[in-house]
Amino acid sequence: MKTKHQTPLKPSVTARRNVIIKRITFLLVAVAFVAIILACTTAASGRADEEAAPIYVEEIPPGYRDWRLISVAHEEGNLNDIRAILGNDIAIEAYRDGKLPFPDGAIIARLAWSYVPSEENNKVFGRPQSFVAGPPTNGVQFMIKDSKKYASTGGWGFGHFNDGKPAGEAVLKTCFACHQAGTFRDLVFTGYTP
Repeated sequence: MKTKHQTPLKPSVTARRNVIIKRITFLLVAVAFVAIILACTTAASGRADEEAAPIYVEEIPPGYRDWRLISVAHEEGNLNDIRAILGNDIAIEAYRDGKLPFPDGAIIARLAWSYVPSEENNKVFGRPQSFVAGPPTNGVQFMIKDSKKYASTGGWGFGHFNDGKPAGEAVLKTCFACHQAGTFRDLVFTGYTP
């Protein structure tokens, strides 16, 4: 029921209210849309950063020449080298305990030298039978276990250094593919020689 003092709203006031409500609604929808776009962009860039995380070891681990010996190997064919496989304390403990997969923090180093006959030793023996490590060859290589950082390569980061400088990406791309044949030992070729 209408009283004397109430006046109906004028059409222009009602229209203005409707315009204001529509503008506020539009503004809220626009702000929500921008917030969703920003959230999606941030999430996508975070995944891109994770995917772009390096799968290669970029620095030589300090003190590796003082690590303990895991084993030695002689590679024939095109390589024809003799190798020393070294491990940090975490790797050595895992090897000794037979722990697979290797724990995060395990680092394995491979040093190689050309495999050459020892003329001096062969003179003593009277025949060619002695071979020794010659000049360094094929750089120094590392495998570093970090199951999160290197998840895309079986939890291992691979490094190859020539004269202290990282090898090119073309060389490093071959590491994981080659080591996949060693899945029986967590991608590691060399067994422990006590």
